Order: sequence, then structure tokens, then C-alpha cells
Amino acid sequence: MSEPRSGGGALHSEREPEEERGGVASAGNGMAVVGDLPVPQNICISNITCDSFRISWDMTELGRERITHFFIDLNKKENQDSNKFKHKEIPTKLVAKAVPLPMTVRGHWFLSPRTEYTVSVQTAAKKPDGEYDVSPWSEIVQFCTADYSLLHLNQLLQKAELVSGRMLPFSVFYRNQQEALLHPDSCGDTPQRHLLPAVKDDSGSHGSPISGKLRGIFFSCNTEFNTGEPPQDSPYGPHRFQVRADLLFNLSTNIYFGDFYCMYTSYHYVILVLAPAGSGGDAFCRGRLPLLDRSGNAFLTCRAEADGSLSFCHAQDVILEVIYTEPVDVTLGSVTRVSGHQLMSLSTANAKKDPSCKVCNISAGR
Repeated sequence: MSEPRSGGGALHSEREPEEERGGVASAGNGMAVVGDLPVPQNICISNITCDSFRISWDMTELGRERITHFFIDLNKKENQDSNKFKHKEIPTKLVAKAVPLPMTVRGHWFLSPRTEYTVSVQTAAKKPDGEYDVSPWSEIVQFCTADYSLLHLNQLLQKAELVSGRMLPFSVFYRNQQEALLHPDSCGDTPQRHLLPAVKDDSGSHGSPISGKLRGIFFSCNTEFNTGEPPQDSPYGPHRFQVRADLLFNLSTNIYFGDFYCMYTSYHYVILVLAPAGSGGDAFCRGRLPLLDRSGNAFLTCRAEADGSLSFCHAQDVILEVIYTEPVDVTLGSVTRVSGHQLMSLSTANAKKDPSCKVCNISAGR
């Protein structure tokens, strides 16, 4: 099977039909629109994943026996006003031999997660000279691909585990920010009692089910190798709130894997979610994200020691972004000023994942 060109794709029915690609052009280049082929009607899109969907439609009996192929025009919604064929040398249409419906369309090279598409369909009859008679186009329908499933996230998890590195001890979670927190006993401005969860931005993998949906508070826990302390520099502002690790992560906290990505650099980021068992955040994550063993995963561990205390470790070779799903009482922690530089260029706010990285991408839609 030849490698698809831009816009190409694979069409698979329940019987895995033989596929054809390319070569199709507009009616003026060898294709004739005829009235004796049925026009697809009542297009139905179902079983949508991040990189596949099922499609079916109704047809009249008249001319059905002539049909040899289906042509499916698939475009991202923002390109719906473009020509059906942008150039005869660059096919933008999916082609499959006529098979029983519904038909499954899949192919990671053209479908992306969380993306709106438009679809229209023609029926076609291949002629002895290799050209086609085609029906008029059906109506245009719209649909949106889904987030990564648990299957896809587990594939990302396995990739992340390969580069996590050895575990280092740590004792506090911290978050850097532009503004200092005001404790309830402070004077002057309105005191701030709690850090409140906010909706996660769009950084990381485009298909991550937590982006734009999960509410939480970002924390870090990575330490400097030579000191065992949080880094002196900050990409998010001059003020640092830090809190004892056991107050956010303990034997009553569930830990979930959320994402693995990079931003066109050698550094890789792993997003983890900490959710107290039975909380709203825990309910959101369960069934959507892989649940990790809190004492035996490759990224962030919490272990009970013989004396009843808890010990904590983080992976050395990835940068961990930890989302805690519940409000945090600011009186439980302390605020200091970052002693190093404010490296704003290292911020991951709404950062886009490098779709070409072989370390942190999977075969599903980017």
C-alpha cells in the first residue's frame, strides 16, 4: 500500500475492503456528474474517537447497482469553503470501493483529536477507461473528533515511563506566581484564604481530556540535583507558595497520569493529577485517566515508612506538572520570594506540543 499524500486517508469497512487513493479530479478533468447515480442522503456520523469515525447514509435503489466506489470529502471546519479539489496533483478526497455501510474511517495522518470537520459524500461508478461517473455531492455535515481515550493515554504513559529516570526525594510542593498571597491575618489588602482551582489551559497534547475541562491548581515538585531543594529560578513570577508534600499527597489521595509532551526542546513534561479520594476531581479523572499506584509509579510516589511517616520521591529526568483538584488553605503553607531569575520563556502556559517528536507522540491523532 502506497504512502498517502496530503489529505489522503484509509477507509475500512467491517470487511476491510481493498483501498484506493489519489488520482481523482474534478468533473472537468475526466469525471462526469450524472443523474443516474443515487445521491447519499441523511449522513450519519457515529462511534467517533480521536482518530476515527463511522459513517453511513441512505440511498435510493435507482442506480445503486452501478456504484463501484464512494468518495468522501473530509475537511477541517475552518477550511469548509475551500474547493473540493485544491489541485489535481494533491487529492483531498478519501476513496474506497463500495462496501456495506456503515463504514469506518480511520487514519492518524489526517484526523486530529478535538477538531471539527465537515464531511460530504458522492457515489461513483468506475468506467472501463479508469475515469468515473459521479453523483452530485450530498449535504455537508459537521462533527468533532474526541479526546484521547484511556487506551491512547496508556500508550503515552508507557512512553513517559521510558524516560522518567531515577527517583529523587522531595518534601514540598510549590507554585511560582506573579502576586504574593495575603494570609488571613495580614493587614491592608483583602486577605486570601484559599487557592482556588481553575480550568486547565490548552498546553500539552491536543487530545488530552483534561485540557479546558479539569479544574485544579498547578504545583511543581522537581528539585535541583545538587541541593535537593526547589530551583532558584522561576518561569511564572517572583513569588513562591510552598506547602508540605503530605498535605496534598497522602494515603487518601489518588494519583492519575494526565499527559506527556515537549515544546520543541529536549525537555519533556509529565502532567499528573492529585485528587483526594471521593472528591469531584477524583470523579472526573476516574475512567478518563490512567490511575497510578501512589507508592510504585515512575513519576511521583508517596510511601508509608515503618515509623508512620510518609516519604516522597519524584522522577529526575522529566519535569512534573502536578494538578491538585481541590482548594488549598494558604495558611497551611508559606510564601517566599524567588531568589533566582524569572525565566518567563520557560512557561508552559498554552504551550503547543511538538507533533514531530518521536519520544512523546503516539500513532493516534496528534
